[in-house]
Amino acid sequence: MAENNDDVLHVEGGKPLNGTIKVRGAKNFVSKAMVAALLAPGTSVLKNVPEIRDVHVVSDLLRLHGVNVDVNGDKGVVTIDATHVEMPDVADVDTLAGSSRIPILFSGPLLHRLGEAFIPALGGCNIGGRPIDFHLETLRKLGANVDKEHADGIHITAPNGLKGAKIHLPYPSVGATEQTLLAAVLAEGKTELSGAATEPEIMDLVAVLQKMGAIISVDVDRTFRIEGVKELKGYTHTALTDRIEAASWASAALATHGDIFVKGATQPEMMTFLNVFRKIGGEFDVTDKGIRFWHPGGDLKPVAIETDVHPGFMTDWQQPLVVALTQAKGLSIVHETVYENRFGFTKPLVEMGATVQLYRECLGSLPCRFQQRNYKHSAVIFGPTPLTGRDIDVPDLRGGFSHLIAALAASGPSDVHGISLIDRGYADFRGKLAALGADID
Repeated sequence: MAENNDDVLHVEGGKPLNGTIKVRGAKNFVSKAMVAALLAPGTSVLKNVPEIRDVHVVSDLLRLHGVNVDVNGDKGVVTIDATHVEMPDVADVDTLAGSSRIPILFSGPLLHRLGEAFIPALGGCNIGGRPIDFHLETLRKLGANVDKEHADGIHITAPNGLKGAKIHLPYPSVGATEQTLLAAVLAEGKTELSGAATEPEIMDLVAVLQKMGAIISVDVDRTFRIEGVKELKGYTHTALTDRIEAASWASAALATHGDIFVKGATQPEMMTFLNVFRKIGGEFDVTDKGIRFWHPGGDLKPVAIETDVHPGFMTDWQQPLVVALTQAKGLSIVHETVYENRFGFTKPLVEMGATVQLYRECLGSLPCRFQQRNYKHSAVIFGPTPLTGRDIDVPDLRGGFSHLIAALAASGPSDVHGISLIDRGYADFRGKLAALGADID
């Protein structure tokens, strides 16, 4: 089959990115807030929504379940009327299988509204194992019956409703934390969730659920306590800004010797990233309207980074930043502790001229699940090295944007193939690149 020309971006690199772009709500929050609307037989309004493919995937999934969804992309507003909810045809659900991992989060709301849920085969980026065992075990502890024997997916029922339970996560999984919150808010009794993830996107989901009528408290030891209520109502909420996209553009400014003002970017969720950005030698200025990121000239400095769950250095921040580190003077080390296959994107960087070596050892001090498990999850980057343009195939969402940054920083032309993957998390990135003076077509 011939490649779609719209899925290839031609880049003439070597020009600094300068100008202003705007970032809307967080991809990792917006889709979950849309699912939360299923919990209430009424209308919910979500604002500051980005025009990304994941929003349309979730909208289509909701519509398959009988929910009315109106997406106003220009204004960034999604209106969801979940007064009517129904079980869709399995074949229809399967048409969306593989396009998103969101369907598993439909389980709790559908069990409360319909008493059953069907979850299709799950998709998502191939960056490492993201098992749904935590999700399913959580649902079982809350009283659900999980039937995994279906060839096309998983059938889940709760004939006696969901009941509160004590749940401990052996790893602070974002998805399993969201699953528990969405399932426990209407469960009978109290639920205690320990070992939970506390990312800003999760706390924004808690804020949405509280607006809907939920009772949720969180302790400093990563424990959520949820008191089940009998009913919830619709919400109106403005999504927090996407800290991953904001940091990606910051890394692009650094790698291309540019100067980018990211409207909508906020400091509190980005403090860990901003510290590292400053250590490397990047400059930033926080204002009420956003954050300006720029390369001040001179040599960038090498750093040692270890990714971790919040409030640590976010795994989604490291890939774009690695491109900038290829231009730092000296040896940088990145120890990935969240996803075992996150460094696959470095191969094209090496082919472009970067010096990146991968190791199975833990080159850091943080506890790591991948120690002695034969995964190349540590990277050593030596720079600065000039990059030369080439043909690149996008491997995943964040790796794809990182390749785009490399193409922009490189001398000469590059063709970036498979850019539709980038649409999942970077709204109108072509338009934003054009606004920043990039030479693309």
